[in-house]
Amino acid sequence: MTDWRLLLTHGLTVFNILFACYFVAGNGMYMLLMLLSLVSVWLNNRRRAYESLDYLRQSPVTPPVTVIIPAWNEEGIIIETVRAALTTDYPALEIIVVDDGSTDWTLNGLIEAFGLSKSDGIYRPHLPTRRVKAIYQSPLATRLLVVHKERGGKSDALNAGINLCRTPYFCTLDADCVLERDALLRLMRPIIRSRANTIASGGIVRILNGCEVRAGQVTRVGLPSTRLQRFQVVEYLRSFLFGRTGWDVLRATVIMSGAFTVFHRETVMEAGGFSLDTVTEDMELIVRLRRWSTDHHREIKMAFTSDSVCWTDSPASFGMLARQRRRWQLGLCQTLWKNSEMLFNPKYGSVGLLSYPFHLYVEALGAVVEFLGYLLIPFAVVYRATLPDVYIPFLVLGLVCATFLSVGSVVLEELTHRRYPSGRDFKTLLVYALMENIGYRQVVLFFRFQGVLKFLVGSRGWEKVTHAATVSAVRPLPVARTSAIDGLSV
Repeated sequence: MTDWRLLLTHGLTVFNILFACYFVAGNGMYMLLMLLSLVSVWLNNRRRAYESLDYLRQSPVTPPVTVIIPAWNEEGIIIETVRAALTTDYPALEIIVVDDGSTDWTLNGLIEAFGLSKSDGIYRPHLPTRRVKAIYQSPLATRLLVVHKERGGKSDALNAGINLCRTPYFCTLDADCVLERDALLRLMRPIIRSRANTIASGGIVRILNGCEVRAGQVTRVGLPSTRLQRFQVVEYLRSFLFGRTGWDVLRATVIMSGAFTVFHRETVMEAGGFSLDTVTEDMELIVRLRRWSTDHHREIKMAFTSDSVCWTDSPASFGMLARQRRRWQLGLCQTLWKNSEMLFNPKYGSVGLLSYPFHLYVEALGAVVEFLGYLLIPFAVVYRATLPDVYIPFLVLGLVCATFLSVGSVVLEELTHRRYPSGRDFKTLLVYALMENIGYRQVVLFFRFQGVLKFLVGSRGWEKVTHAATVSAVRPLPVARTSAIDGLSV
């Protein structure tokens, strides 16, 4: 055997050891999270079956909440998102939409739909942001406030909303999301019931595509028409029902979806607000709050609620899916690098000893290991290299375990929440759960691998994901395209 082939064989052996370690650590932890999630969801559903939300609606201790919606070029869905937020069943609710320098019809559409007019409100930048140009209010929707500001990015827009927020809690909501009527009540329930200082509460995000939306509410739940989006339905179920629920049981949550999470305003402001130096501001804030509370000797709690639902548009093309997953992976790497001192640090409890290592070695670096693992097969065939005997069995067993988790998430959804009432939908999801790990998983893995490469070369760019309009929205009138926002100033 030539020297280079011998070197290649030894390299494959070393990589196989790394791949085996990744397999054992990753799938072992996934199985643990699945078991914890099964018990948690089952117990919570039994308890909630005997609980009513009426006591939250009527209780004098239910705190007011402000929903903050950052928007940049979201003319296709922003109107329905605001309408859904305004119809939310919550006793004391305010809505702040922050138009982050949109260049499309986002601001004009809001002005026309809700009869907005400029307000003399004072903006105090407790958290530094780009310049606010105008503040709008509406006599038609007195709980609604719309802010028009210079382009500064999503984090900057959220910080502007926090500056204007006057309630003890605020809920971040993406501009392409639709809330269920009682979603906010369910999201606030663990905060109100807990004796601990619960500073963040996250809900579950589901795919809106395929559903019917009327008057700002999802009136019929259905599956998307495309295969790509149906795979995403399965993926979201697995991520939220197993992943987020399991980490919540371990009190080691480091990811909550910024699309739908409630935060304690004062705590967030003390910690410095949303950061501008990562592309996943939601995860970065959660991890920083973990560090901040430990370093400042604050006892805090974070909660995840699987029955509080927010519906969101999903990417309809591989191009948009690639942008989304590259950004998520890049932001994951940025956040982990920024907080590297938490790794295996007992000072940070279960986050430092379990959650942080898992997200670093399995979710971040694991994308590289697994992607290269798939490439090894054609590489070995071309160069006639011998793969280790256990390599293919490990690869197959990993796919079997991943398929088991996907199928399990669909079954758990059917046994508990049953948001998809049609038996045909359940069978369809089972089929897609069985197929997900052959083809779709590898494509997503390639996008995540690209995200890691972007981190390694120092990329910080935000890749905008555009959505096909899922629901009807206000469309522009040509004669008013410039008049609505002429001369805006504060």
